[in-house]
Amino acid sequence: MPRVLQRLGVTALAVTLLAGAVTPASGAPSKAVVGQDRPQLRNAMQAAVDSGIGGMQLRVHDERGDWVGSAGVSRLGKAAKPPTNGRFRAGSVTKTFVATVVLQLVAEGKVKLDAPAADHLPEFGLDRRISVRMLLQHTSGVFNYTGEYYPDGTVVPGIPWSGKEWVDNRFRSYRPEDLVRFALSRPGRFTPGTDWSYSNTNYTLAMLLIEKVTGSSYADELQRRIVRPLGMSGTVAPGTWPKIPGPHAHAYYRYEDGGQQKTVDITRQNPSWVPGAGDMISTTRDLHTFISALMSGRLLPYPLLTEMRTPHPTSGYGLGLFVLDLGPSCGGTILNHNGSVQGYATLMYSTPDGRRTLTASLTYTVDDATAPALQEAYQKAIQTLTTEVFCDGQPGSPDGAGPAPSARRSTADPYTLRVGSL
Repeated sequence: MPRVLQRLGVTALAVTLLAGAVTPASGAPSKAVVGQDRPQLRNAMQAAVDSGIGGMQLRVHDERGDWVGSAGVSRLGKAAKPPTNGRFRAGSVTKTFVATVVLQLVAEGKVKLDAPAADHLPEFGLDRRISVRMLLQHTSGVFNYTGEYYPDGTVVPGIPWSGKEWVDNRFRSYRPEDLVRFALSRPGRFTPGTDWSYSNTNYTLAMLLIEKVTGSSYADELQRRIVRPLGMSGTVAPGTWPKIPGPHAHAYYRYEDGGQQKTVDITRQNPSWVPGAGDMISTTRDLHTFISALMSGRLLPYPLLTEMRTPHPTSGYGLGLFVLDLGPSCGGTILNHNGSVQGYATLMYSTPDGRRTLTASLTYTVDDATAPALQEAYQKAIQTLTTEVFCDGQPGSPDGAGPAPSARRSTADPYTLRVGSL
């Protein structure tokens, strides 16, 4: 078991919450949720499940207090719903945490946002035009080690992340340095700073930068700077450890083997193939705690928080966050980063002041998120939930709550739908 999990201890890993209620860090029940019902939220979850999502747990925090619920099943063949306090693989939500730590190092004067990333990582021979900012905003142009997908349908393969090859090797350990070197051995997608393209390599480099500057592992820095100060007992960076500790829903993957369709439980898997880019385990409560603290200025000085929330003009991506405009009828701007890895999808949204948040985990009974029906179910769930939570149930502008965040990127890229790209 990794050091970071050992330090959490048995007590932290055994923390449980009552379904449908919230227990704040103080241990006292939240009075705001007593007797509260949110039928629109329950209906949205059930609709997602009825459309093909295996299970879902949802947490909403707003002026009415905290609300949690779940729908679907926690495990195939069982009747139990997903635990509302369950842990899950958070996927690319990891990137917001890594960006926050890098910006804390900027605040401490240990890193310069617009200096060459190569100053801290000379061993990789990075193009010196690539700045730290470009890593965090996906404008470096470095090859995505999980593969590049182009609007015309062209695919340049990366490491295996799907099909029988991934299933058979899902416990393989990767070294982050090897993933970076693999990516840098491929041609860049564009000249640094001239365009935008989502690349997991950027955040593995950012993770390695954290380790080089601090002399500590990125898992230790997450614990020291974010997890422990905020009391986030369900969040870990597991390294190569394949298990999910504590209560959790199971996830499944369907693939073809010898002309036959097979379904396998892939809850246990080695997440080292996306280090710093999508390997984290968390809970809906911890993600609410994190995004609320971040947006309210508890983790970063406001000038750097402003930098984080300044979107790239063509992508809407800031530094580790998407900036979404819901329109004037819907409260304006919200911030988010979703995530997914095989079998799991994560939602994390917040208003700029951190006072209204939506965090959720979805599991697939078959991970076939590129199938039109399941893709539609996922998109509709996001639209319905963001409308209910951030627009008080009223539709936003055409460019607002309607499209899911992934609509701001190429829908021709199947990777964006399920593997660490949301």
